[in-house]
Amino acid sequence: KAVIPSGSHMKGWCHVWWDSLTILPVQHGRVAPLAQPPCGRASAVHTAATLRLLNLPLLSSDIISTVEFNCSGELLATGDKGGRVVIFQREQESKNRLLSRGEYNVYSTFQSHEPEFDYLKSLEIEEKINKIRWLPQQNAAHFLLSANDKTIKLWKISERDKRAEGYNLKDEDGRLRDQFRITTLRVPVLMPMDLMVEASPRRIFANAHTYHINSISVNSDYETYLSADDLRINLWHLEITDRSFNIVDIKPANMEELTEVITAAECHPHQCNVFVYSSSKGTIRLCDTRAAALCDRHSKFFEEPEDPSSRSFFSEIISSISDVKFSHSGRYMMTRDYLSVKVWDLNMENRPVETYQVHEYLRSKLCSLYENDCIFDKFECCWNGSDSAIMTGSYNNFFRMFDRNTRRDITLEASRENSKPRAMLKPRKVCTGGKRKKDEISVDSLDFNKKILHTAWHPKENVIAVAATNNLYIFQDKIN
Repeated sequence: KAVIPSGSHMKGWCHVWWDSLTILPVQHGRVAPLAQPPCGRASAVHTAATLRLLNLPLLSSDIISTVEFNCSGELLATGDKGGRVVIFQREQESKNRLLSRGEYNVYSTFQSHEPEFDYLKSLEIEEKINKIRWLPQQNAAHFLLSANDKTIKLWKISERDKRAEGYNLKDEDGRLRDQFRITTLRVPVLMPMDLMVEASPRRIFANAHTYHINSISVNSDYETYLSADDLRINLWHLEITDRSFNIVDIKPANMEELTEVITAAECHPHQCNVFVYSSSKGTIRLCDTRAAALCDRHSKFFEEPEDPSSRSFFSEIISSISDVKFSHSGRYMMTRDYLSVKVWDLNMENRPVETYQVHEYLRSKLCSLYENDCIFDKFECCWNGSDSAIMTGSYNNFFRMFDRNTRRDITLEASRENSKPRAMLKPRKVCTGGKRKKDEISVDSLDFNKKILHTAWHPKENVIAVAATNNLYIFQDKIN
C-alpha cells in the first residue's frame, strides 16, 4: 500500500494555511509510492508498490481525465486517458497515528476501458475515461460507473481476505483429483489470506450513443442513471444493459441546421423526475419526466441576457457551458463557462443570482487562446458539502475558491515546487498591467499547458482533490 503524506490544509478564506501537500504522480498508469507499504497490504497495490518516483517523460495516457469522491468521501477515484481507474482510500484515524487523518492511500488499480475500433465508421474509440460516478454503498462492496466515449461500465470493488481450502474434487493447486481415489469427504474451511481488492465488471452498457459521451449522472432513486452525448440523453436502468430510453434528442433532420450541442447533464439530487442539461449556447434546460416521456420540450429555460456592448467574435465560444452541478440541497445549480462560474436559483430563470469571475484577465488574450485551442478547454466546478463554497480550475495550475457567504475568493497553486511538508501555501495573484509586485505573476507569464480541469470536494469535510495533468493533489483542513 503506497502511503501518501497528509494533504495540504486550509483554514478560512483570507488567510489559508497549509500543513503539507499530497502529490500523487501517476506514471504509466501506476502510482509512485512515496513511502514503503506496510505489511499485509501490498497486494492491493498490484505492481505500483515496486515503482519509485522517477522523472519519466509525460505520456498522454497518464493525464488524469476525471476525479470523483464517493458518497462518504472515504474513497477517491481517478480516471486517466489510458483507460485506467485508480482508487484511493482514506486512512482511518487511530490513537497511534493522529496525524494520519486525511491520508489517501492506493486502494485499487484496474484497467476500465481498452481502445476499440468502429469498423462501420472507420473511427478509433479512445480508452480515455470521461466520467466516473459512484453509487451509494448498499453492502460491503462499492460500485461505480465509468464511461469512455461510447461505453459505460458498472464496476464492483470488493475485498477478499479469506480463501476456501479443503475441496473434495480439487487439490491445493486447483487441479482436479481422480474421483476413484477419493475415499473420504472433507468440509471446506475458510483460511485467512492477505487482503486482496478485486474490481470486476458487473454490467456493460454499450451501443446506445452515436456521439461522444460527455456526462453520466446517477438518479436519486439509485435504480436509474442518465448518459448524455452531444445530441442525445438516454435513461438507463442499472439492471438492464440491452436497451435504454431516449429522453432528449436535439438532432435536427438536416445536420446543416445544427446550432447547438449538449455539453453536460445531471440529475436532481432529490427529485428523480427532474434533470438539467446545458448547451454550447450558454443555456440550461430543466426537464421533468412527469410532463412527457420525451423531454424535448423543457419545463424551465435558464439564460442570461447578453450585453450587446460586450459582444465579440469569441462571445459564443466563451459562453458555452462546460459543466453544470446541482447543489446538495437541490435549490441551486452551478454552471461553468470559460471565464466565470454562475449560481442559479431554480426558481429564477432570467439571470443567475451569483456570478464569480475566474480569470477575467484572460479576456484580452482570447485571440491567442483561440489560436492555441485553449479557448475550447472544458473546466469543471464543484460545491463543498454545505453549498457555502465553490471551486473551479484555471491555468498555470491555479485553482479558484469562492466563499458564497462572505464573497471572498482566493487563488491557489497546485505545483510540486511549492509542496514542501509543513509549509504554508500562499495565495497567488495575477498582475494584468503596470508595475508587478514581488509575489504577483504577470498574465503574460502564465503557462497555458498547465491547467486544472478536474476538481472534487469531499461531501462532508474540507478535503479537496485537484488534478493537474498527471498529478493528483489532495488538500485537507488544518489539523489543530
